[in-house]
Amino acid sequence: MGRKKITVVGAGNVGATTAFIAAGRDIGDIVLLDIVEGLAEGKALDMAESSGVFAFSGSVVGTTDWQRAAGSDIVIITSGMPRKPGMSRDDLLAKNTAIVKSVSEQVAQYCPDAFVIVVCNPLDAMVSVASKVTGFANNKVMGMAGALDSARFVHFIAKESGASVRDISGVLMGGHGDSMVPLPRFTTVAGVPITELISQEKIDELVERTRKGGIEIVNLLGYSAYYAPAAGAVKMAEAIVKDKKSLISCCAYCDAQYGVGGGFVGVPAVLGAGGVEKIVELNLTDAEKKAFDASASHVKALVAKVSDLL
Repeated sequence: MGRKKITVVGAGNVGATTAFIAAGRDIGDIVLLDIVEGLAEGKALDMAESSGVFAFSGSVVGTTDWQRAAGSDIVIITSGMPRKPGMSRDDLLAKNTAIVKSVSEQVAQYCPDAFVIVVCNPLDAMVSVASKVTGFANNKVMGMAGALDSARFVHFIAKESGASVRDISGVLMGGHGDSMVPLPRFTTVAGVPITELISQEKIDELVERTRKGGIEIVNLLGYSAYYAPAAGAVKMAEAIVKDKKSLISCCAYCDAQYGVGGGFVGVPAVLGAGGVEKIVELNLTDAEKKAFDASASHVKALVAKVSDLL
């Protein structure tokens, strides 16, 4: 069985970092693609030369030509306008809908058998765009949101509790935005719920910081985060490439699950060689279900706006 081929679309901060992490983890041959002449080529060459230090065996190439992406096993879409201070993720809707539509048309043409991982904002709505435009099966299109949001939650919990991040499993649901639903009851340190280890007042603070985690970085940098989002995307790609059967919070298609009734939203999902192989349905309390339903409704409202733009 040959090496897997992973195409990362967009050679900006998120895309370049995604390609670099994926190359370093040696999960396949990496194609970095961008419309700006020389940008992907230069960054990819720089990354490839680092193999002399990190000793990864996969190739890293940059290109503006979609034919170089042909036959990819996974396509990670990072291209899009990043957030700036004062902007919500929703503010990016029209611009990024056009970008993701264009990219998805190329994916359908050149990479018809690929799994697609969307990273650009507003995340849940952009996953819906990629799904509609490619026409791919629901298990083959997903979004990187929960992997990032739960990673932020885990980091904050580790700093507060003094526990190792290796021992913490974070669970988070809902849309990627201020309405996201971190679930402390299902978030554990070595199997022990954090509700047993951290005061409710402090948990509430960590939940709120997780919801505002993206804008906290935007306000500091002047633009969107990219190290942690890239790491989240690679975690998902690696689970598929290596058939890990990893339980990861991500944006996935739900039909009857959680009463969504057809749509992409953040849920715990098992990722493996079949892409999104299973949606894990947690037994939510009334309050948790109410919060999730509100978040899912916000996502559906955005998707309805997107439909008018397509």
